[in-house]
Amino acid sequence: MSDSAARDRDAAETASALSHPPVAPDASAAYGSHPDQLIDFYAPRDGRTGAPVVVVLHGGSWRAPYDRQHVSPFADFLARRGFAVASVEYRRGGGIPPQSGAGPVAGRWPETFDDVAAAMDALPDLLVRELPVADLRRIVLTGHSAGGQLALWAAARHVLPEGSPWRLPAPPPLRGVVALAPIADFATAVELDVCSGAVGQLLGREEDFGERAAHTDPAVLLPTGIATTVVQGTTDLDVPQAVSEAFVDAAAKAGETVGLTLLPGVGHYPLIDPASDACAVVAEELAQLAW
Repeated sequence: MSDSAARDRDAAETASALSHPPVAPDASAAYGSHPDQLIDFYAPRDGRTGAPVVVVLHGGSWRAPYDRQHVSPFADFLARRGFAVASVEYRRGGGIPPQSGAGPVAGRWPETFDDVAAAMDALPDLLVRELPVADLRRIVLTGHSAGGQLALWAAARHVLPEGSPWRLPAPPPLRGVVALAPIADFATAVELDVCSGAVGQLLGREEDFGERAAHTDPAVLLPTGIATTVVQGTTDLDVPQAVSEAFVDAAAKAGETVGLTLLPGVGHYPLIDPASDACAVVAEELAQLAW
């Protein structure tokens, strides 16, 4: 496929995924005082009780223009598959930087990570209150793109460096993680300039990069002991296949097996597009861990 054709296909996939109207949640609850510290809850549409829980962390390069609304059709799709869904909002950076590279950045340090940690810590009590049909013994994390990084990170908090404010004393009670085209290896993402330098913007000044990456880069927070699968399209122009492969390789070197499901001819956005076959594959991967 020519570069032009690949870009056209990517644009069509993106338009399809973002064409669905937002789906209102069944309930929302705050996990903090900031307006972005919210979780939306979607009950399983078949009315079942004891439903496994999927926690969704949206992507968007950790930048403010992208919020949980664009994954609300994906959350509803999972609810129609029998899952109880918790879709997490968190503080993000500003707008997309101009070509000069100046201006608003991706993510907010340390608030983005403060929020994800706080949301996960608050989630059990909020589920009991807002979504009593949920089975707290069967929680699976998923996240797309930058949200995939956050999902992998949330599952690795027990292996964070000593002294980290986000470190857990024991592994979180998860059935597993399904990371969707995640920004999962920071070195490779920086090399490929994924999302216009988003990783560098997330971690801040060059002199801070190494220290902060040690607390946030999924590829160095291994092994976790948490069942993990990565779903990746082979024609993804936003987060290329090489990023996922680097993470899987890093896990293998750490003595851990991470599943890698490659979807031929699939780009970045079909993974969260309810109209795509790729989204059905994602639901099956989640089901394999949850049930």
